[in-house]
Amino acid sequence: MANSSDELTLTADPTVVVDEDAPSPPISLPEEPADAGEGGKLKMIVQLVKNCLGVKDIAAMRLSLPASLLEPLPNLEYWHYLDRPDLFAAINDSDDAFERMLAAVRFTFTKDLKFIHGKVCKPYNSVLGEHFRAHWDVPPVRYPSDPRHPPILGTHTTQTPPSPQVSTNAFPSETLSIKSGRSGRSSKSTRSGLSLLSKTKTSPSTAPTSPRQVPDADIAGRMSSLSLGAGGDSDPLRVVYITEQVSHHPPISAYYAVCPARSIEMRGIDQISAKISGTTLRVMPGSHNEGIYININGGPGEGEQYHITHPIASVNGILRGSFYITVADSTIITCTGGKGKESYRAVIEYKEESWLGRAHFLVEGVIHTYDEDATEHEEWTKVKHVPQCRIIAVLDGCWRNHIRWRRHPSSSSVSVPSTAEFHTLVDLEKLQVVPKVVRPLEKQHPKESRKLWESVTTKLLGKEYGDATKHKLALEQKQRDEASERRRKGEQFIPTYFEKEFSSGIPILTEEGRKAVEEEIRECTTDTI
Repeated sequence: MANSSDELTLTADPTVVVDEDAPSPPISLPEEPADAGEGGKLKMIVQLVKNCLGVKDIAAMRLSLPASLLEPLPNLEYWHYLDRPDLFAAINDSDDAFERMLAAVRFTFTKDLKFIHGKVCKPYNSVLGEHFRAHWDVPPVRYPSDPRHPPILGTHTTQTPPSPQVSTNAFPSETLSIKSGRSGRSSKSTRSGLSLLSKTKTSPSTAPTSPRQVPDADIAGRMSSLSLGAGGDSDPLRVVYITEQVSHHPPISAYYAVCPARSIEMRGIDQISAKISGTTLRVMPGSHNEGIYININGGPGEGEQYHITHPIASVNGILRGSFYITVADSTIITCTGGKGKESYRAVIEYKEESWLGRAHFLVEGVIHTYDEDATEHEEWTKVKHVPQCRIIAVLDGCWRNHIRWRRHPSSSSVSVPSTAEFHTLVDLEKLQVVPKVVRPLEKQHPKESRKLWESVTTKLLGKEYGDATKHKLALEQKQRDEASERRRKGEQFIPTYFEKEFSSGIPILTEEGRKAVEEEIRECTTDTI
């Protein structure tokens, strides 16, 4: 989830800027001297916390952040749910509906891997109409002979090399995967985005760190007919992603991802609500953010839709300047539209952390059956709410490293002893963020994120914070000027890649959006450096 507002206008005091369109009183912070170091940053953070106390929703306030507090990374590029695109594509691998739900749970734990292995950071805020697109070419996951064990990943992992008894589980209807232009990846591709962005040499691309049916839901199926090369069990799978800032107040972005070779797509709306509680920043989904929607349009899971809700996150350690994230509440994964007799739903409950002592990051959950025509399951938001007779599997562990699962003894479909052992669902400690492939700057549109923020990024990487702030303010002022011109003409902003109506939480691609996705599927850039 993303998008908090920090765009403001200049006043008589050059250190105070105000966004005239924002609904809350202005709050600003002056830029610290370039040599102030981490102590200066901590001083600014403490002052910011004091100013935000009592604010109902920080995401709706008028807030000015000096450039020195920002990471040289566009917001739209940073916020996505494809840190492991191979596990997103793998949701539709199995012929078994329960295993597909298990794969959806596995994907859910890995979609934000950046918060486990990377630091908490504040990227640039997105301007209205800004957009970003990228792709990944990843090897399909492979499966051990024992289906209870986790899949074997072929990239960016420290997993032990697989034994010979491993099969590639490409589903029978698969006819396409996209060949990579490279036989292997450079070790440089595992570097963080900041180090890659700091490179000045020319390269094809740079890479930063990092279920309802809708009218264009068959786009994955239509795209899989594109002539992109012969498919094979070991050929890389291409996953394409596009996102656009579709509203400024409140800040909202829409996103869409697809893996044509696996007939699977993902879409949703990103918007957050944030509030300071004590010395913690509490982040929740905004009113337009209904979660992640995954549609399967072919293969063994054809017709299934997975709806994944967002939990509540907290940024802690603010006053110490040592940030870490804790998660509370629950994530619910609901599968509808399946062809089997039973429908599956998962409840993942993040355990509240104690006020005293260190955080443990514990989680527990269940996968259970439910009746799609009933509504009683909507009240099952915690593990204890789910009737024992409905539970198929249980899971537990630490969401920062190891998650395990086992069949539940009360499962009616499988005979399970009460002493059934746990199996690894996913070992997050062994996984790394898969770097994305982004077209070079010369091929990007003026409002494409990296192109748009290029001057700010260059100044930040050079530690020229004052100049970076000036460039940042100039971009924001241009956005305000464009908004004023639209008001003068009586016009409304119309997104380019997504339909303007997104109140359902499920954005729909425009013709331009579909065209951009198809272009990214055909894109020949393969370097992640």
